[in-house]
Amino acid sequence: MRRPLLAYVLPILIGVLLAIVLLNTFPQLLGPSRSEPHAPTPTAEAPGGLEQPTSRATPEVRQAQPLSRIQGPVSYSEAVEKAAPAVVNIYSSRVVAREDHPMMSDPFFRQFFGDDLPSQQRFLSSLGSGVIVSEDGYVLTNHHVIDGADEIQVALRDGRETLAQVIGTDPESDLAVLRIDLDDLPVIILYDSQDVAVGDIAMAIGNPFGVGQTVTMGIISATGRTHLGLSAYEDFIQTDAAINPGNSGGALINAEGALVGINTAIFSRSGGSQGVGFAIPTRLAHSILDDLVTQGRVIRGWLGIEAQEITPELAASFGLQPPRGVVISGVVPEGPAARAGLRPGDVLLEVDGRPILDARVAMSDIAAIQPGATLPLTVVRGGEKLSTELEVGERPPPQFRQPER
Repeated sequence: MRRPLLAYVLPILIGVLLAIVLLNTFPQLLGPSRSEPHAPTPTAEAPGGLEQPTSRATPEVRQAQPLSRIQGPVSYSEAVEKAAPAVVNIYSSRVVAREDHPMMSDPFFRQFFGDDLPSQQRFLSSLGSGVIVSEDGYVLTNHHVIDGADEIQVALRDGRETLAQVIGTDPESDLAVLRIDLDDLPVIILYDSQDVAVGDIAMAIGNPFGVGQTVTMGIISATGRTHLGLSAYEDFIQTDAAINPGNSGGALINAEGALVGINTAIFSRSGGSQGVGFAIPTRLAHSILDDLVTQGRVIRGWLGIEAQEITPELAASFGLQPPRGVVISGVVPEGPAARAGLRPGDVLLEVDGRPILDARVAMSDIAAIQPGATLPLTVVRGGEKLSTELEVGERPPPQFRQPER
């Protein structure tokens, strides 16, 4: 019985002993050690001195770290607290006469009853917002908020209320300056709107629908918006911060609580906010504030012309390729352009050596020129290019600048 058993056991023992000897001699047969790092993949030098891996390796990619909820700002309460006390509610009202009967406005009917019949009166009121920009009590708001008002009441966030005096208005930019007589007024800090960038955080503060002071947040969607048909001088900041009726004249602030614009208008199909709101930038608002306070009016340069954009068809008829400049469609009698000999039908190509690429932009540039300055112009008349000069005038109110065509 022993010999058959040894015949089975002996080969097994020999195999085990052989395996032990091989593993001791060649330990790599067990695979890489878990406690030691992998050796780098052997490489071979390719022509040109570039090293190429001899086998494919897992590509190295940059893995993003898990988001930290404390990396970004979680609140803008400090910015709001800086600005909100200086944002006021504005309530304007005016008295209109209302006859007892519609036929009382008919002279034939009134002759039977006399013209001294008593008439009822009613108040029309509107609401808006404003921003205190000076310790002297100057308040910026929109012209359309207080237009035609007989009485303007201003309510501060701290509960104080007072009547406001109109210092001046500028319908062509839709801005107005009021003044209130109170002590210890909160004042907002103005930020240079030239430094505003698309994508900046923006917050609108005002009194939408009369519910009380409200803050909404968004970003700056665009700058330098023109051709909106909202005012004569347009250079709007666009934002998607919610602006609703009652926000007009309120503050558009940045993430640090500084004023970047005066909320003015919205594009809306429903009458409410749809994420397309517009604010007058502080640089323009500050300039108008200074003029209204110091001069009582806004002083703008003026050429005394009415111009229209040049179309490709008009450009071809004038021989202008590519299309550029504006066509003078009207000249104000005795205005600067008329005195300089400009005529309807002339094409204005350059102002002060700068080509006119956009009529709105050129209008704003001219408005910034001090009246009395001499301005070189380049025009095309009858296919011939002419150079002339004119003395810039001061832009009069709309009713005094009707052009001749």
